[in-house]
Amino acid sequence: MPNTALPHDHGQPIEQALPDMPAENFRTLADIFKQLGDSSRIRIFWLLCHCEECVINLSAMVDMSSPAVSHHLKQLKAAGLIVSHRAGKEVYYTAAQTDQARLLHRTIEQLMAIACPTSTAPEGDRP
Repeated sequence: MPNTALPHDHGQPIEQALPDMPAENFRTLADIFKQLGDSSRIRIFWLLCHCEECVINLSAMVDMSSPAVSHHLKQLKAAGLIVSHRAGKEVYYTAAQTDQARLLHRTIEQLMAIACPTSTAPEGDRP
């Protein structure tokens, strides 16, 4: 951590907060926000917050090629936002059960005003 004594004293208590804001935390946050930089990746992540799917089905759902979907999945997985497991020859993906993934999901939903499908909603009310 750099020296927290600032060259000019403007009477603000910011110097006390500097030790609590390591640069690595901001890099992690920026990496998570990078996931919002591509609309296809947001759609894939949103879908995986609501279901567990394989690449082929995700490709059909978002009308993209399997290699393109796989590229987005790799980025989401590297960011810790999704997890996968193998069942036979298939690999299934779903949103990670982490605070970061849940927060990003809620943020997407609030920003886009998308209603989450629920198991109790009538079939016609689901997106």
